[in-house]
Order: sequence, then structure tokens, then C-alpha cells
Amino acid sequence: LRQRLAVASAVAGVATAGWLYLRHRKEEQQRARRLRQLRELSLGQGDFELRDTSGTPRRKADFLGQWVLLYFGFTHCPDVCPEELEKLSRAVELLERDPALPPLQPLFVTVDPERDDAAALARYLRDFHPRLLGLTGTTEQVREAAARFRVYVSTGPRDADGDYVVDHSVLTFLVDPDGILRDCYGRSRTAEELARSVRAHMDTYEPLSP
Repeated sequence: LRQRLAVASAVAGVATAGWLYLRHRKEEQQRARRLRQLRELSLGQGDFELRDTSGTPRRKADFLGQWVLLYFGFTHCPDVCPEELEKLSRAVELLERDPALPPLQPLFVTVDPERDDAAALARYLRDFHPRLLGLTGTTEQVREAAARFRVYVSTGPRDADGDYVVDHSVLTFLVDPDGILRDCYGRSRTAEELARSVRAHMDTYEPLSP
């Protein structure tokens, strides 16, 4: 009886190990497939030419070698953009608590360059994470940058005071040190969930082969 139990236990152990291996392989294959799909879609693959709040020209290539959390919005946004930037800032703060994690750069790209010049961006971003970098440019440059990430942008009609709103996709993008889009997050994700996801991507990151 003991021998049969030992054999049964050994068989169960092998079966469990096999199941865990297959599960691990499946998860690896799913991650590889998602990354491959993102590359094929060319989301975030193209470069952009913008300038920061100090007037310094910025390209996507300038951020290679570090992780980037990127949000497109505008300073006159009444509620959604402030909420998303608060969430992004909170997620960055949570990740900064672990000094072993690699550098993470938060970015805010305006979709309303007519009103969001460098000075307006600098004033607006003071209320959020101190390292949140604001980017603006000409209308053509901003629209091209948004198009690189498939961000929808539509400027509404002007009212009697000349004011208007800008409808846009509400997504936060995670770009890895190779400049590849790794993930995107909608409004339903909390700061804690966003931070956990970014950490998971950092933990499983493997640099692209040269």
C-alpha cells in the first residue's frame, strides 16, 4: 500500500510540475504574441518632433533606454485629464518607492497646441508629479505624434467666447526602453493597478537583440 501511495504521489508530483510548466509556457507565449501584435500594428513605433516646457526640442529617440508613461490631453480639459494625470502621478510615486526598479519618465503631450504653449503647460503641470514632462509643438507636429499612437483627436466648435473642447482618446501608454509600446491603460484602471502592470512589464522585460 505504501509503495502504491508513493508511486501515486510521484505521479501526481510529475503531473503538477508538467501543468505548471505548460502554464508558464502559455503565459510566455501570450506575452510574446501580444508584443508581436503591437509591433505589427506599429503603435508608437514612429518618431515625433515636439518641444518641452523649456523650449528644448524632444524626439521619441531621446527617451530610449528608459521606461515611459505617456498621456495625451489638454490643459483646458475640465475633469478627465486632471483625473488621469493624478492617477499617472500616483502610479509613478508608487513605483519610485522601489529603488531597484529602472527609471520611469512620465510624459504629457498636449492635443491642443493652440492654447497649450510651453508656458501654459508649465503652469498646468505644477499640480502633478514633479518629473512629469510636458510636450507641445505645432498643430501638425502634435497631430502627427498623436497619430503615431493611434490617438483620436477632434476639436469641437467654438462658443461665443471663442472657447472649445477637444475630444480625444483617453489612454495612458507604456513604452519600453527599446521604444516599443508595451501596454495601454484606460480610465477604468486604478493607479495601483497601473503600477502593478508596469512593474510586471519591467520584471519580464528583455532587450531587443541588436
